[in-house]
Amino acid sequence: LSLPLLGSIFRFRSVKDPRDHLILAKHSRSPSAEAYRILRTNVEFAALGSRNPGKLLLVTSAVPQEGKTTTLANLGIAMAQAGKRVILADTDLRRPSLHRFFNLPNDVGLTSLLLEKELAVDRVLLDTEVEGLKVLTSGPLPPNPAELLDSPQMGGLLHQLEEQADTVLCDSPPCLMMADAGILSSRVSGTILIIGAGETRSEICQRGKDALERLGANVLGVVLNKLSAKSSSGYYYYYSEDGERRRHRRRTD
Repeated sequence: LSLPLLGSIFRFRSVKDPRDHLILAKHSRSPSAEAYRILRTNVEFAALGSRNPGKLLLVTSAVPQEGKTTTLANLGIAMAQAGKRVILADTDLRRPSLHRFFNLPNDVGLTSLLLEKELAVDRVLLDTEVEGLKVLTSGPLPPNPAELLDSPQMGGLLHQLEEQADTVLCDSPPCLMMADAGILSSRVSGTILIIGAGETRSEICQRGKDALERLGANVLGVVLNKLSAKSSSGYYYYYSEDGERRRHRRRTD
């Protein structure tokens, strides 16, 4: 793809509830949590050195089930834990899921702000258990998602979100399935493409990248998601051994 590799995320299991996807909140010392911290660092450097540096970042994938929302949520937590003010905006107005990840209501959200001029952003942003991290849920699903995302009101809303955070991460539908990601990619400063390791065919990835770039997207790089433990056994061994050393040191002290 001739794009930088921003991060490699391991496949994690025991996901019985949407909140189990928040690895950094539940298993902060795991290899997967460390991989998200590395992703955070690489994304910050990529955004800083891009042709269009800014606060607004879009996370998307070529096709469904590649883990884009999980990646976005954990990246947001990693950034907030580093002391940044972060807003996660659910701009997937077709199959939103951020509210389930954080166990938040979704009766009022992004679509409410677009349709009700008197509604203030402060009243709609929801706090999370992570300090510095807020979520803007999708709100009620509209019959015309692409038209709403392409409206002048959406541009104004993104500007308001920028003013209230150090980083705004926007979730979106897959870029080869709907026009939404392409519309949003032209409104943000950078786009991150999520690829399912061993799942997404290379020509599909190329088509996704080409579709975004045709619309002027600044694709910062890719995240290789759902890596198997076998392919990353050395990484697992390194962190598991280090963690065992720390536990042993505490016992002997």
